[in-house]
Formats: sequence, C-alpha cells, structure tokens
Amino acid sequence: MKQEIKERCEIISKNFKEINPERKVLLEKLASHIQEKLNSGKEINLVYVCTHNSRRSHLGQVWAKVAADFYGFNVNTFSAGTEATSFNKNAINALISSGLEVKKMDETLNPKYKVIFGENKSNLCFSKTIDDETLPKENFAAVMMCGDADENCPFIPGCDLRIGTTYFDPKSYDNSILQDEKYTEKSNQIAMECLYVFSLIKK
Repeated sequence: MKQEIKERCEIISKNFKEINPERKVLLEKLASHIQEKLNSGKEINLVYVCTHNSRRSHLGQVWAKVAADFYGFNVNTFSAGTEATSFNKNAINALISSGLEVKKMDETLNPKYKVIFGENKSNLCFSKTIDDETLPKENFAAVMMCGDADENCPFIPGCDLRIGTTYFDPKSYDNSILQDEKYTEKSNQIAMECLYVFSLIKK
C-alpha cells in the first residue's frame, strides 16, 4: 500500500468515536457477515449499490478494498446501480486528493478507471447496473449507499445480506464553492466506516 494512503488510514482509524452508535450497529452487522465468510473459508464479495453508480457506490467500492488491505484481508469489491451512467469526476478527484492514483482506461461515455492504491493493488471502476455480467451472482453482500436505490431495488438476486448504509449525496454541491470540500468530506466518511468494519474482523 502507498505510504500516503497507509498514513491516512492510520489517522482515520484513530477516530472511530466520530461514528454515531446507530451507524455502528449497521456496520457491525456487515462486519459479522464478512467474519462468517472468512471463518467458513468462502470468498468475500461486497457490492456497493447506488442509483446511478456514479459517486457514493464507487467511493464505497474503493475504500472497502483499501480498508480490507489495510487490515490484511483479501476481498472483492464492486459497485452497481439501478442505472448505468459514469464514474463522476468529482468523486474521482476526491480519491486523487486522498493519495490514490486513478487511470482512465478508455475514452467512451462510460469509461473504465483503474484506481491504484499500491504496487499491484488496484480496483477497476466503471458504472454498471446490478445485473452486469462482471458482478457476482451469488455469495455477496449488497451494501445500499442511497435511500433511492434501497427503495428502487426491493430485491437483489443472489445476495446473502442486504444492508442499507445510506449516505447524503454530495451531488447537491456540484458546481458550488463547497463542491470539493463536500466530496472530500463524503469520501472521508465512507473511508472511516469501511475501516471501522474491517477493524472488527478477526483473522
């Protein structure tokens, strides 16, 4: 893992007290699911879901992968939505400002991005719907990142756990003077909660 990202994770992990108790209950439920998979020797697959698969779901996908690696676990993380759009540039910039490297892999309307957090450590991000062929069809947890996706996806086939850890959408601040601040704030919140989940897992 890149030293800058490792140091950021170390700082964030000292501030779990900032997570309110109600959130911790939800996050601990996800941690229990991951622990059960680990104990049974099964692959750990997490799919972060938000309506447009553009902002919060990608941040969840990336930070869950980073958090797992920080604590020494190997997991597969994905993101999806009820619609396919594209990975939002403001969310990408928030990750870059955190020390991650983001490489654009093509020039389509919905490009693929390689998000790199260390040597041979990366995650492929692009917008897709929940039925995309690249996603697991069974043995996965669906982590709902927004209330809209939670309401519009009443059933996700194949998931072992569906959990609603909704986050406020930073899209509300697009093209405002607070844009970068709010995207960074949301990225940091998601990073902290992903780190908290994996801090609870026992090897």
